Amino acid sequence: MGKYSIGEFEEVVLLTVAILYENAYGISIKEEIEKRLKRKVSVGAMRTALNRLEKKGFLISEFGEATAVRGGKRKRFFKVTPYGKDALERVMETRKQLWDAIPSIAFDFKFA
Repeated sequence: MGKYSIGEFEEVVLLTVAILYENAYGISIKEEIEKRLKRKVSVGAMRTALNRLEKKGFLISEFGEATAVRGGKRKRFFKVTPYGKDALERVMETRKQLWDAIPSIAFDFKFA
């Protein structure tokens, strides 16, 4: 996969950013992953993944408006870049090729 290489958690984060589209900020991404995958996500792990994905060029971010609800703090919103979409498509295609290469006998558990 080379330049499009991403880990499993990075893939989940990138997909979740795409799902949330214009509402993809730290807490919303964390909550969406936890809801969909029924697994806990640490804020630190998520921030690390978001920063890494942005450095790789798979995501871009911008700050939203400051709100009184957040004590004047601005949310950092993320979006998938065309390069990030390409990376996701390559991961999906690679997984599909691997699944397609499995002989049907491999999952025939009658003999087990």
